[in-house]
Amino acid sequence: MNAYVGLTDWDWFNHLRRHNMSEVNFWKPSGQPFKALSEGDMFLFKLKAAHGGRIAGGGFFVSSTITSIDWAWRAFGTENGTTGLAELSNKIWHYKNSGDKRDPNAMLTCIILTDAFYLDERDWFDISDRWSPSIVSGKTFRGQDANALVGEVELRLRGRQPSTEGGIRGQITEAPSGVTLTTVKRRIGQGAFRTLVADAYQRRCAITGERTVPVLQAAHIKSFSSDGPNTVNNGILLRSDMHALFDAGYLTIEYDSNSDSRVVISNRLHDDFGNGKDYYPYHGRRLTVTPNRKELQPSKEYLDWHHEHVFLG
Repeated sequence: MNAYVGLTDWDWFNHLRRHNMSEVNFWKPSGQPFKALSEGDMFLFKLKAAHGGRIAGGGFFVSSTITSIDWAWRAFGTENGTTGLAELSNKIWHYKNSGDKRDPNAMLTCIILTDAFYLDERDWFDISDRWSPSIVSGKTFRGQDANALVGEVELRLRGRQPSTEGGIRGQITEAPSGVTLTTVKRRIGQGAFRTLVADAYQRRCAITGERTVPVLQAAHIKSFSSDGPNTVNNGILLRSDMHALFDAGYLTIEYDSNSDSRVVISNRLHDDFGNGKDYYPYHGRRLTVTPNRKELQPSKEYLDWHHEHVFLG
C-alpha cells in the first residue's frame, strides 16, 4: 500500500474538523491527474508551517477526478471545506494566482476521501525528518515508510470510543482482534457517488445524451432510503426531468432478452397528467450512454427492485 501526505489549507481543515465531516473533497487547483494512491490507501493532512507543519488528520482514498468548480460544489457542497460556492471559487482562484480572472468552467482536481479523521491537537505529529522544505504540494510514501505513517496514526487513535456512525474511531478500537486501518472495507458517501456515476456516464444523461452539467443528476436505482448502496451499479446519470420521472415511477429501465438496457415509460404518465408526448418516444429505446466497464453498468438486481417497488406499470 501507499500513503500520501498533502499540504493542507488551514481554513479547509478547520472547517471540516469543526463539522466532523466523514467524506471530504481534497481539491487541488491544478486540474492535473492524481495517480499517487489506489482505493483504500491513506491520505494524510499536513498543515503548513504557519500552523505548525504537523500531521493533523487524514482519510482514505476513494477516487480522483478532474471537474469544474461548479460540479465540485454540486457534488460535495460544504465537504469541499467551504461554506458556499463563492468561497470555494475565491479560494481556488487565490491558489491559481489568476488575479481577478474567474472562469466558472475552470477545471480542478478532486481527490475524494472517506472516513476522514481529525487528530486531537495533542496528537498532531511531526514528520520533518521525512519531508523536504522544497515540497510544494505533497509527497507519496511507499512500502515500509507508508506502513510507519499508518502505524503512527493507529497509535494516536487507538483506544478512543467508537463514534455513533461506526467511523474510524470504532475501527481502531477493534485493532487488537486484527482489524486495522488498512483492512476495513470502506463505504463511499453521496458526493463520491455523484462524482463516480457522472464519470462512468461521461457526464451525459444515460437516456437523452444531454451534456449540460447543471441539469444532470446521479439517481439511485434502489433508493438510498431503502438501503440502496452508494455504488455506481446502483446509479444512473439522468437529466433532471428524467430523474424526477424515474423516482416517481413513471419511467424505469430493464434489460431485454439480448441484455440491452432499454427505457420503459408507464402508461400512467398519460393517464395521470393527460400528456407525456415528450417522453413516450423514448419508450423501448436502448440507453444512449452506458458505462464502458461491465461492473459499473446498472445492476439487474437493482433494476428489478425499481420495477417491483417503484414503477407504475
